[in-house]
Amino acid sequence: MLLAKISPPRSFRQKGNLGLLLLCTALMLLTWQVENMVWSQTKLALLAVSGETGEAAAETEEKKFITYVDFTVPLWALELAYQYDISSYGEEAHYSWVELLAYVSAHTGGKYNDSGKVRELMKKACAQIGEQKGSCRERWREELKYYSYYEEVYDSILGDWLGEYEYEEVEDGASVWKTKYGLKAYSPIARYFPYEAYDDFGASRSYGYKRRHLGHDMLGQTGTPITAVESGIVEALGWNQYGGWRIGIRSMDGQRYYYYAHLRQNWPYVKTLQVGDLVTAGDVIGYMGRTGYSTQENVNNIEVTHLHFGIQLIYDESQKESDNEIWIDCYALTEFLQKHRQEVEKDLESGEWHRKTQIRDPLLVPEQKEEHTVFQAAVS
Repeated sequence: MLLAKISPPRSFRQKGNLGLLLLCTALMLLTWQVENMVWSQTKLALLAVSGETGEAAAETEEKKFITYVDFTVPLWALELAYQYDISSYGEEAHYSWVELLAYVSAHTGGKYNDSGKVRELMKKACAQIGEQKGSCRERWREELKYYSYYEEVYDSILGDWLGEYEYEEVEDGASVWKTKYGLKAYSPIARYFPYEAYDDFGASRSYGYKRRHLGHDMLGQTGTPITAVESGIVEALGWNQYGGWRIGIRSMDGQRYYYYAHLRQNWPYVKTLQVGDLVTAGDVIGYMGRTGYSTQENVNNIEVTHLHFGIQLIYDESQKESDNEIWIDCYALTEFLQKHRQEVEKDLESGEWHRKTQIRDPLLVPEQKEEHTVFQAAVS
């Protein structure tokens, strides 16, 4: 609460009573000091509530974050880095695919047209990790000018795709849970359902206004089950005149927003799905269709049945819905995820499709659910 300001009475000024004038001036200065002390204490209290004090508070006032990303890693490079990571897991020298890709891009400027050079750089990075018997990220951050940038970018895209999780297996008619290290992210198209695709990111679109296509179209059959690529929270569910019936799912760390659009007319989503729901990677969330390009809901104005799939990167909440959104070319990523497609089965009574086997994602443990509730409230 700010204190009322004290001003010398006009009569004092008119009569030139210097003593009283000085007294009132002193009171004014004292009031100003108290106000500033109250505001400083209030500000410190607010920062303490948010967990920010000292240097962290200064960083908040001048926060810097990534504003541009051009994801250019091709499928073969993703596969190579992935194999290095998987094969070395549990070893003293573990080759993180994020670190390997960041090392390569720091040397090539994110270009992967020379496969021989990329492979040699990846071997060199592995050799350095082996010599050091552990991660070289701190050393590379100092030695390579753009390593930190690429490490943050690739970690924001791929960091939670790979890790330990529990998966369900059926042995002698009973479910058995086992732990493994591997790919936790799934293709958005359920297993055994055919689809076709090509890299159409950046292609021209004209409905509403002329613009670039900031996603990836996967052509298939109406009703094809769509699965969650990553565990997260449902942030958007409903009609959009461009995307038709669509679903938006935010990753648990808040850095990725997955967009699934042009879903089926009349029955676009799993009927129980609601905004705020937590979904596990591989869960069936909706069905392929061709809705959209209409201000009226539930209209099929898209010529060819397909899923529009997009990935938005969010380094600051101001980027979520703005003129500064970062959407990446995810063609190579969807091709990579073909190795991990969830098998589904149909419930004949409800007509819904469900995943055939379950996983337990560490990202969805109770403690992290509670933390994400705070994040959800902050962005809603």
